[in-house]
Amino acid sequence: MSQFREAGDRQTLSDYFSDPALRVAGRLDYDSEGLMLLSDDGSLVQKISNPRFKTEKTYWAQVEGEPTPDALAQLRSGVALKDGVTRPAKARLIEEPVNLWRREPPIRYRANIPTSWLELTISEGRNRQVRRMTAAVDFPTLRLIRVCVGEWSLNELKPGEWIET
Repeated sequence: MSQFREAGDRQTLSDYFSDPALRVAGRLDYDSEGLMLLSDDGSLVQKISNPRFKTEKTYWAQVEGEPTPDALAQLRSGVALKDGVTRPAKARLIEEPVNLWRREPPIRYRANIPTSWLELTISEGRNRQVRRMTAAVDFPTLRLIRVCVGEWSLNELKPGEWIET
């Protein structure tokens, strides 16, 4: 879990880091993977996390089906969600990313439903936003990996690895 406080039997950041000054700059939901930024600089955390600053976050989303040009156009122009229309996203189909780690637990597999990969860049941080956006255009997300936040990117980091800068 991308939090320091206890979360039942789920691992949290406190299982990896003990510095009480660290804060999470942009949380990930429990079912998502990828880059998390931690900092003891409150103004940096605010700049990354607050939608007012429009920090871009890039995700790879494995979705059910093969998104149509119309669905991609909707993502690029903003999608109507229950909490309002999203800002336009950068959205494109990509090949399955190379060197992906195994996901535990694995996503559900259905032989008769193909999957595709999208790269989405958003400048907001609404709760489960990417998942809600892809579902709203009829291509639900199966796996979601955050690969970039602002100037920082996942590069070759694997789950559980980190670097200090």
